[in-house]
Amino acid sequence: MKSLLLMMLMALPAFATERVVSIGGDVTQIIYALDAQQNLVARDSTSQHPAQANALPDIGYMRQLNAEGILALKPTLVISSELAKPSLVLQQIEQAGVKVVEVTGENSLQAIPKKIATIGKALNREAQAKTLDAQIEKQLAQLPQQKLPVNVLFIMANSGMKSLAAGRQTAADGAIRSAGLVNAMASIPHYQALSQEGVVAAAPDLVVIGDDGLKALGSKDKLWQLPGLALTPAGQHHNLLVIDTIALLGFGLDTPQAIVKLRQAAESLQHD
Repeated sequence: MKSLLLMMLMALPAFATERVVSIGGDVTQIIYALDAQQNLVARDSTSQHPAQANALPDIGYMRQLNAEGILALKPTLVISSELAKPSLVLQQIEQAGVKVVEVTGENSLQAIPKKIATIGKALNREAQAKTLDAQIEKQLAQLPQQKLPVNVLFIMANSGMKSLAAGRQTAADGAIRSAGLVNAMASIPHYQALSQEGVVAAAPDLVVIGDDGLKALGSKDKLWQLPGLALTPAGQHHNLLVIDTIALLGFGLDTPQAIVKLRQAAESLQHD
């Protein structure tokens, strides 16, 4: 009888005893979608979807990690976006004997299936990962392929900081191009402070801002008072899309639908 019990215990899947710390909103959402949340002992502050993730201990912002705080939770596995910083912290965690799995931070729709596969493998949830991947691939196949000549300006706004325009090599640029649209600020790299001259020259047809960004500005009226915006086609017609920032920029499970919303907003301009 004892030997039978021992064999049964040995046959239990390894993930049942894992203590997982998740870093990255996209990572955490996929863990829940794979029904592996029972292994989570903590998450970072960007991990707010689904809502029940907020009940978990918060290790702080993913770009300001602290090794001591994470190790105090006694994790056996850390699944982290490669965008997490500083990378030295993750190295320290690994040196302490904790397995660290890095998930791609690539700004493309093609990254979503990669994320699902990596996380599914790390949690011994390959079958669930294949099912989830099939659902995402179906959504991706329905996205419009035809280009639309609509200039889009994405504005990043945070409390107490200057508002920034998203140039190339940003998640916003990846999202805009995925929708078949034109990034009005593609001539500049990364995020740059808004300037009247630059915004007017970019001539955006549509302004996009995250819901948290608009909240930081205070109102739509204050948005249109930003440098140069009132002199653009978007500003003259108040063409604005307010969207879930993490959904659009996270390239996670909600991103395909966010891309659809962006595309629909651009298409509506063509019909006006």
